[in-house]
Amino acid sequence: MKRLFSRNLELLLLLCSAGLLLLMVFGLEMSQGRTLSKDMLYLVGGFVGVYAIAHVALTLLAPRADQVMLPVVSLLNALGLVIIYRLDLAERPGYGPLAERQVLWSLVGVVLMVLTLAIVRDHKSLSRYSYLLGLAGLILLALPLVWPQPEGYADARIWLWLGPFSIQPGEFSKILLLIFFAQLLAQKRALFTVAGKRFLGMTFPRLRDLAPILAVWAIAILIMGVSNDFGPALLLFATVLGMVYFATGRTSWLVIGLGLVAVGGYAVYQVSEKIQTRFTNFINPFEDFDGAGNQPANALIGLSWGGMTGTGLGYGHPELVPVAHSDYILAALGEELGFVGIAAVLCLFAVLVTRGFRAAMQLRDSYGKLLASGLALTLAIQIFVVAGGISAMLPMTGLTTPFMSAGGSSIMANYILVGLLLRISNSANTPTEYDASAVASHPGTGVAEAVSAR
Repeated sequence: MKRLFSRNLELLLLLCSAGLLLLMVFGLEMSQGRTLSKDMLYLVGGFVGVYAIAHVALTLLAPRADQVMLPVVSLLNALGLVIIYRLDLAERPGYGPLAERQVLWSLVGVVLMVLTLAIVRDHKSLSRYSYLLGLAGLILLALPLVWPQPEGYADARIWLWLGPFSIQPGEFSKILLLIFFAQLLAQKRALFTVAGKRFLGMTFPRLRDLAPILAVWAIAILIMGVSNDFGPALLLFATVLGMVYFATGRTSWLVIGLGLVAVGGYAVYQVSEKIQTRFTNFINPFEDFDGAGNQPANALIGLSWGGMTGTGLGYGHPELVPVAHSDYILAALGEELGFVGIAAVLCLFAVLVTRGFRAAMQLRDSYGKLLASGLALTLAIQIFVVAGGISAMLPMTGLTTPFMSAGGSSIMANYILVGLLLRISNSANTPTEYDASAVASHPGTGVAEAVSAR
């Protein structure tokens, strides 16, 4: 029994993450001609302390949860800390030290993940409150539209300001709305699979059955237009569209969704000067190098300079990219660690997303399958959009890189998301009464083999 609940693989992988962080920070200090400092010790010691708490909490609260998710998240967090610390060493004008603050945000995020595991003891309990949580998500999403904004701070109304502190509620509303849509799709699945008209080999739903997806599309367009920011709304719509496809298996829903994105994108482009500028930068970022195109142009220069293997940690100039610690942290990493470094990050996200889908496939209830799939899919879409944006293959959306970019809202929300995935994974790996009876009737076999034998 003791061996059954051990999480030795997770502990070993977490130690590897801490070791890699130590080596990278040490190499960075040497490249800058610095001696070992208390900043380095705080960075590494804080990281070890944060994930020691996470490991112990998982051992107690979700002992059967996936043992790869948390180490992958820790490694992404470690890479983000290294790049942020690298930017701190460049002493950029107007920016204070961010790495120490990022360690604190990581601690807060892990605490929220632990609280999620402690409060949500069974993912199916969320379905009872899904409509209430969906309403709360809509309120959080709309709150910045009516909240007083500091004059001249930002051109997008996506923040709540509480004195010197700010928070982006859209990061949290995304999770609440996914919980709601998972329950809606599980309950109304027949509505989305009802027969319709066939065209070009695909079955399209009746117009009245399009109401739920049209409602999501209308809300997304409204939010994009009023808040002057299309990243979070695009992420939400794309995730919900993917969940509809998972629930129905109909390609026609993807075709309809792409059509709605094209129509909505064109409409928002006509009224938003900011989105027009971003599209222009996507077409030719060097056209306005000293103005709006400075950020994407410098990012592309840095990536080209980094090439395949990078300039080496501490030997590039990622500080020349404005706000490199947030939207463009992947570009900063790509300059000094090269294409190999970015490919490694993308592979880590692929592993994390795959483990999320694996947990979804192991579950038997439709609600859990859709919720886990939606949570994993939103991570996949977000990193796809961010990677496309920094490489000028897609217009920039203002989305951040999960677990890596500086900022409290993104870190906290994504740790809550991982907490939910770990809870679902724990449920998927916990034998039910049916499984227990199957094992009893087939001694000497595992749960999966025994159930298959039945």
